[in-house]
Amino acid sequence: MTAEVLFFGAVADIVGLRRIAIAFEPDTKASDIMRNILVEYPTLANHKLHFSVNQRFSIGDEIICDNDELAIFTAVSGG
Repeated sequence: MTAEVLFFGAVADIVGLRRIAIAFEPDTKASDIMRNILVEYPTLANHKLHFSVNQRFSIGDEIICDNDELAIFTAVSGG
């Protein structure tokens, strides 16, 4: 199974990519994928990160399905 991980803003600058495909096992949670990303890109651990699953903010307990989209980004604000 695979999911697409999108990187935005400063996260994309740190990783050097805008997107990657990541393979995972059934019953994998969003937080598990996030941990794997932090192992692959340890500099990200120095930042306050947020992520979403299929364009919905995530707290990490969602089970990821084949072809899901995860996005990782730093805090954003608007006015």
